Amino acid sequence: MTRVLVVDDEPQLVRSLVISLKARKYDVASSPDGGTALEAAAGRRPDVVLLDLGLPDMDGIDVIKRLRGWSQVPILVLSARHDSEEKVQALDAGADDYITKPFSMDELLARLGAVTRRGLAHDSVGPDEAVVETEEFTVDLLARKARRGGNNIRLTPTEWHLLEVLIRNKGRLVSRRRLLQEVWGSSSRSQTNYLRVYMAHLRRKLEADPSHPRHLITVSGLGYRFEA
Repeated sequence: MTRVLVVDDEPQLVRSLVISLKARKYDVASSPDGGTALEAAAGRRPDVVLLDLGLPDMDGIDVIKRLRGWSQVPILVLSARHDSEEKVQALDAGADDYITKPFSMDELLARLGAVTRRGLAHDSVGPDEAVVETEEFTVDLLARKARRGGNNIRLTPTEWHLLEVLIRNKGRLVSRRRLLQEVWGSSSRSQTNYLRVYMAHLRRKLEADPSHPRHLITVSGLGYRFEA
């Protein structure tokens, strides 16, 4: 059973989410603020965290940063903040996806399923395609390890999933629509800004010259390709 931690200080919303998710066979716990959420995440080890950014004791982005200090649990942000800069900050901090309030339960369930699959995706990678070495970096998808210049590079669960899809299609163009569907789910197939943000993250972390990438290639208007 998938364990979900809901972090939000709106009792009515939390109650609705807990009832709806439990009815769909999720194991659900909730926290009203960042401090108790961090304690619950450490003690309960959820499979996914649903996180509001406007918490009473600390900003949700700080919660993401603290979680990312020791955990790669998928984080789905639920927030009333509509500013695209806020979304980018949450993604930069390590969130996997972002839903703006108000949202439908169907959309939430689709996004929740997508981020949960990302956490499990590395289990399906075969040993013969798990390790990729380039002149600049080495990636081991099964071990969830990336190294560049002798240093370990931390990648978020979404970055790992995006990189895995590209590596498994090495040398072949992967359309934007396919990447969005595989990494974020079918409800996000038009959200090409997600791809731009995460491809920029991967290039900054892995490429020697992110502005002139050698391995994570954009095919203008079509999609992306990985070249070893």
